[in-house]
Amino acid sequence: MDFGIFTEQIRRGSSQGEWFGELLELADAGEQWGLDVVWLAEMLVNPSRSVLSAPLLVASWIVARTRRLRVGTAVQLLPLNHPLRVAGEVATLDHLSHGRFDFGVGRSGGPRAYDALGVPYEESQARFFEALEIILTAWKGEPFSYEGKYYRFADTTVTPRPYQAPHPPVRMAATTAETFPRVGRMGLPIFVGLRGMAIPELAEHVRTYRQAWREAGHRGDGDVCLRIPVYAAPTESAALEEPQETITYYFSRQADLTRAPMGRAGTGPVERREKQARTLKSLTYPEILSTKVAFGTGPGLVDRLAQLREELSLNGIAAELNPGGLLPMEREKRSLQILTQQVMPAFK
Repeated sequence: MDFGIFTEQIRRGSSQGEWFGELLELADAGEQWGLDVVWLAEMLVNPSRSVLSAPLLVASWIVARTRRLRVGTAVQLLPLNHPLRVAGEVATLDHLSHGRFDFGVGRSGGPRAYDALGVPYEESQARFFEALEIILTAWKGEPFSYEGKYYRFADTTVTPRPYQAPHPPVRMAATTAETFPRVGRMGLPIFVGLRGMAIPELAEHVRTYRQAWREAGHRGDGDVCLRIPVYAAPTESAALEEPQETITYYFSRQADLTRAPMGRAGTGPVERREKQARTLKSLTYPEILSTKVAFGTGPGLVDRLAQLREELSLNGIAAELNPGGLLPMEREKRSLQILTQQVMPAFK
């Protein structure tokens, strides 16, 4: 099972410049301690939450100072970036990293960045699939033309071709029931999470994804990476007590974010969002511990992640080490050290 860390949340009280330095410190530690991958979100206009407006630039910064660690986007928002430019930039980064880049893609569950850039959110799904089709075709390195609803061009060749053959691994975020079989038929690995659904519900969607994968005739059985808050500490009491404030704040904020765009075109059924928001807002801390996160000592996390791997048929973990942004850097780094040195070896 692959182990990565998911980075997005700026630490409360730190400056924007300090956060970039802390990210680099985590990447250096991950390189030293055997972490598989650092996942970078894309968030353009939310300064209280993130400064990752340019994840490909940050990825290039990380791969320049590491030799083994993989770096990926989780996720690049395809509807907000021209696909020909993205194809060229990702292929370039693939060369600069000598094939250590993974391309995670999605469209975001909220319209904030779309509003800022003047892109109608209701177009996000159609724009996403047009862009993905263009990028995958462009990476063949041959002249092609395209006539879609949003993108049109003729006799165009993107250079360079990617370093990896046929291209960097492409992984798509799956958050709604209808997405899972569609991505399975496409033959793409997926990101999944527990913020919007319970473990049994997600397990059923993963089974649907893998069935669609097999029925479409793809080799293997799909690939599922779980994004999940992780906190590791030397004692069980510390592992449960220390992250309570930050994770409680995180899920309360997530409820507000889920409810905020309700009724906007393209954001899905109001009833579904309202149900998710109510569930997130009403979570008690014991419920969070048992259904939404992986907190514990090294041995405790081995047991917890083994259980999740079995229940959800997982291939990888993207650990959020400080999702609410309230933990100090030394505790985040301690979680990474325990995760890589005490937990990862049990799954390799």
